[in-house]
Amino acid sequence: MKVVLQNLTKKFPSRNRKVREEVVAVNDFCFEIPDGKLVGLLGPSGCGKSTTLSLLCGLQKPTSGRIFFGEDDVTELPAEKRGVGVVFQNYALYPHLTVRQNILFPLENLKGAEKLTKTQMLEKANEAAKLVQIDDLMDRKPSELSGGQQQRVAIARALVKMPRVLLLDEPLSNLDARLRLQTREEIRRIQKETKITTVFVTHDQEEAMSISDMIVVMKQGVIQQIGKPQEVYDSPANLFVAKFLGTPPINVFRGEIKDGRLYIGENALFPVKGIPGQEVFVGIRPEGFVLDENGPLVCRLGGVEVMGRDISVVSTHKASENSNIRAIISAENKVDTSSQTVRFSVKQSKVFVFAKKTEERIYFDMD
Repeated sequence: MKVVLQNLTKKFPSRNRKVREEVVAVNDFCFEIPDGKLVGLLGPSGCGKSTTLSLLCGLQKPTSGRIFFGEDDVTELPAEKRGVGVVFQNYALYPHLTVRQNILFPLENLKGAEKLTKTQMLEKANEAAKLVQIDDLMDRKPSELSGGQQQRVAIARALVKMPRVLLLDEPLSNLDARLRLQTREEIRRIQKETKITTVFVTHDQEEAMSISDMIVVMKQGVIQQIGKPQEVYDSPANLFVAKFLGTPPINVFRGEIKDGRLYIGENALFPVKGIPGQEVFVGIRPEGFVLDENGPLVCRLGGVEVMGRDISVVSTHKASENSNIRAIISAENKVDTSSQTVRFSVKQSKVFVFAKKTEERIYFDMD
């Protein structure tokens, strides 16, 4: 099911009596979700991603704009008639019902032509349970399940009606690290098997990048960038996107373009053609540093952290916006820890330049 969001805007009245200006949670959101794809809505708390999900499922009405499921305009359609499945952060299972009864609940409320026999309902519930691998837990109550198992029940309940669209609102945030990894892999497997168009809301960029076909990065209700996860990481449109994606985060420096060269402080990195002289921000991904005793970037060495196959060289620089610079290099490299400084050359493909005033990306030709 293709989903189209057309100039979607949601405003809330201000709670500040002195300031009557409305709060814009989602601002002119335009996006087409291809049929059968998993799309991650990504951004910090308060960016409007959960509000967008609420608009999709019908819990909120947009201030303006339209929502289409396929060719159907569902903007004014009640939530129960949209054919969506929703999985919330807190699972929202009925504690007095068994796993089977929780999964059956949406089917028992079907009416008219959609109404099923008891046998049909049980068959669908069993199919959904097998899909999320909890078919051996059907007689347990939610209190007898682990957090990961409860989340699977919630997913099975959302899938049992085979919805047109599946909406996941930070479904992994209550799980520990190991369960989170396991469950996100399960979500991806289930989505591929069912081919249901899925929208996954999270503030965790690693989650979004690992399972999404496409990601939408949001800030204060406005789309910052849309694309395949790796493409967005490799080519951020602005400084916000560059800083939001990546672990460890990108290293940001105050820089300058002068006489056709890119400078960080007094260190001239490399030539940049056709860009007028100006002050800029320079972002360098941690994997963009190359240990080089003759390298142009001179930093003050802070220490070396061993991470197995890689090492993290921690350093500082007067022009750095980060408190520490982290360079991820192969463990085969030997860092002279007795030295006060460390020198790097950089991989141009991992260096991004942003206008100081607008923080928008400045593109340059690489040698």
